[in-house]
Amino acid sequence: MAQRYPINEIFQTIQGEGLFTGVPAIFVRLQGCDVGCPWCDTQHTWTVSPDQETNLHQITDKSDTSAAWANVTTAEILNEFVRLGYQANHVVITGGEPCMYDLRELTQALAMQGYKSQIETSGTYEVLVDDAAFVTVSPKVKMKGGLVVRPDALLRANEIKHPVATEKDIDALDALLAQCSWTIPPQICLQPISQKPRATQLAMETCIARNWRLSIQTHKYLGID
Repeated sequence: MAQRYPINEIFQTIQGEGLFTGVPAIFVRLQGCDVGCPWCDTQHTWTVSPDQETNLHQITDKSDTSAAWANVTTAEILNEFVRLGYQANHVVITGGEPCMYDLRELTQALAMQGYKSQIETSGTYEVLVDDAAFVTVSPKVKMKGGLVVRPDALLRANEIKHPVATEKDIDALDALLAQCSWTIPPQICLQPISQKPRATQLAMETCIARNWRLSIQTHKYLGID
């Protein structure tokens, strides 16, 4: 039986953060997350409510943020890219928490169709993806949901994009990195939470001191999704 995914959104835009900043991308947003980040700007994706289920066209044609979702197959997702006339070949699978679901079928199909896939995950679930998929882990430490960041998720990461508000967030990242020994180390990006000036200054200073990379949520400055 084909894998089905609860889709909250599919849209084409520019990737606004991390290593792929500026790259045209198709975003596939999955419904469902139990991590509980207090600053989350997609809290409408947390609950997969049966009374919010709808069809895929209503999801992709909507213009407002909602908790509606459609239960669809990989083939239906790929067909929707074609119906919508999307041209980007970089596909960002996000959420919610996408790694609540087995993404191997979807990411393998994307690769076979010539797409490059990027997964955006909190690192609190096993990362089940195609070997060619690019994995971005944004470690969520001591969030409301009580989930822990998995060492195996960190080891699979190609990029660690860490949210920063205060010095304690740098300390938390150091503790996570100490758990892992990579053959090929991931790129470390620090991302100031909510573009706050103090957080931005701290992230910049740390990136300079450690030769890491600063990730700014440029899509919020540009006013795009």
